[in-house]
Amino acid sequence: MESTSSAVGDSTSRDPAVGLRAVASLRRLVEQLEDLQVGNARSQGWSWSEIAGVLGVSKQAVHKKHSGHVPEPQER
Repeated sequence: MESTSSAVGDSTSRDPAVGLRAVASLRRLVEQLEDLQVGNARSQGWSWSEIAGVLGVSKQAVHKKHSGHVPEPQER
């Protein structure tokens, strides 16, 4: 995977092959960061509703996407 700064710069390239590769790289990075932060929130006791509210999606959507691979919440 290319570096984040390179991907950001390349995302505005006039060459579609370069720009699209950069967009795909950034999409993978965003997915990894979302997984990390949803896991952090759940391990700190956040509800699916709280996480969904911050992400701007429904509780069902965030639960479906992340429930299989994030830790169960601990007491706050």
